[in-house]
Amino acid sequence: MYAIVEIAGQQFKVAKDQKVFVHRLAGEEGDSVSFDKILLTGDGDDITLGAPAIEGALVEAKITRHLKGDKVIVFKKKRRKGYRVKNGHRQALTEISIEGISVNGKKATSEEAKSTKDDASNNDLNNNTVVELREMAKEKGIEGYSSMKKAELIAALS
Repeated sequence: MYAIVEIAGQQFKVAKDQKVFVHRLAGEEGDSVSFDKILLTGDGDDITLGAPAIEGALVEAKITRHLKGDKVIVFKKKRRKGYRVKNGHRQALTEISIEGISVNGKKATSEEAKSTKDDASNNDLNNNTVVELREMAKEKGIEGYSSMKKAELIAALS
């Protein structure tokens, strides 16, 4: 099983027992960290794609060590001007080892359930045309419905 996960602004394809070098993470060596921004999971031919992330999926990892990467040389030059600047740096990295990937790691809270219910009712209103929404607003007695746009009508009706 593998997953594509976003860690510190970068996307990585990870699998169980894999070691990955990522940008420096807060935490001490030996600490456990979990990442919930899973974009895709795959298990053989079974692929789950998130939009943008998979709800309830977790990747558990353990911080192995903090280290610095190889030296990167930054050389700037403007020809015929005598301008040359040489700089360099070593990127701060963290090595993590992936301990496990779980597709259903956490349960939805009641607030999330309410928001999905509200989204479902809004989607029902989104399927209607502006004329139909204006008729609904007229039946409910909402004033100024004739000059409202579709989004305003949906907000007034919900």
